[in-house]
Amino acid sequence: MKGQLLRCERAASAIQKGNFGNTRGTHPAPPPVQPAGIHRLGRRGGCRATEPQGTARIKTERAINLSEHNMKYSIIVPVFNRPDEVDELLESLQGQEEKDFEVVIVEDGSQKPCKEVCDRHAGQLTLHYYYKENSGPGQSRNYGAERAQGEYLIILDSDVVLPDGYLRAVSDELRREPADAFGGPDRAHDSFTDTQKAISYSMTSFFTTGGIRGGKKKLDKFYPRSFNMGIRRDVYRELGGFSKMRFGEDIDFSIRIFKAGRRCRLFPEAWVWHKRRTDFRKFWRQVYNSGIARINLYRKYPESLKLVHLLPMVFTIGVGLCLLSTLTGLICWLLQAFVYFPSAENGWGATLFFDGIFLMSAGLAPLVLYSLLIMADSTLQNKSVNVGLRSVMAAFVQLTGYGCGFLNAWWKRCVLGKDEFSAYEKTFYK
Repeated sequence: MKGQLLRCERAASAIQKGNFGNTRGTHPAPPPVQPAGIHRLGRRGGCRATEPQGTARIKTERAINLSEHNMKYSIIVPVFNRPDEVDELLESLQGQEEKDFEVVIVEDGSQKPCKEVCDRHAGQLTLHYYYKENSGPGQSRNYGAERAQGEYLIILDSDVVLPDGYLRAVSDELRREPADAFGGPDRAHDSFTDTQKAISYSMTSFFTTGGIRGGKKKLDKFYPRSFNMGIRRDVYRELGGFSKMRFGEDIDFSIRIFKAGRRCRLFPEAWVWHKRRTDFRKFWRQVYNSGIARINLYRKYPESLKLVHLLPMVFTIGVGLCLLSTLTGLICWLLQAFVYFPSAENGWGATLFFDGIFLMSAGLAPLVLYSLLIMADSTLQNKSVNVGLRSVMAAFVQLTGYGCGFLNAWWKRCVLGKDEFSAYEKTFYK
């Protein structure tokens, strides 16, 4: 995929002088292949990793390669066991047409570190690598933001790849109309698997999400999400960065940006290729937790719950009723076929026969019509019948997974009064 997807372009090297001062952090004992400490890797030279004093404190030595003036962009990427994805992302960053940026990689307690990958790209990028204890993506982004130097912080997931004009598109939008925060949409690359394309379709289609993730048609205003999100560094620090929510922390941050009266908008041309989950089981875990997160957000910000957020729950209940109707109709049909035969002398048989046909038709028709709509739309967009068929599965997994998580959280938090929670935490990334 690397050869298909990316065009690498080596940036002109420049020696930049400065002093990082002392940076402190708390680190676990890293894996054997991962030297402990903080590593700063630059286009020329860099700084050696220091050894931990005891088991907690790390000091970073004086380093070169910090600009005398702040860079325009700091790209912050939290990573958990994704070295291959980081490799592809860094290659795409080398090909950026705009060069005024640094990259901050924060290893969130990974067992498969990406230190060696970062070393390979250190000659082409201004790259800072940090290893820390696992705390989740939100706190890892905060960790990186504390050490970033750019005027704007751009938050990316490790499973995205950037087109060459990504940063140029961001700069063009900022020149056209300044913004305190922004976000961009995502797309599926031609080299993605059919399942990845189907999942991407279900997460971006108006017929599944209402267009709230950056579509041209939308049922609610755009909230930047952490797979492709930017914010001024001073605004990030003023608002305190991401909260300690394990899931939904990016929407929580976006809500606080709007509540603070900051200018926040969609940059439609600053899009990324986003791989997302690679199978439907992992996708279910993701959207189930998204449903839980929506209720957690509602408890913090009651005004944030909109009609579009209820649609997956309504869809899930509707699917359940359709299946119940279909099952009831099938039972009626089987009863008339094997117990009450339809005849002039047996009114029960005829009643069960027609009731069974009606109930099965009423139950199956909405599911079949929606499936045909999704399949046709996805097939036209992706030019693949196979992707269209998989998109039907992806749409049902997304909507029912989110709906089940939403209903579960509503029952536990709003009815039983329990505290904030999430699911699949130990197996979410597997």
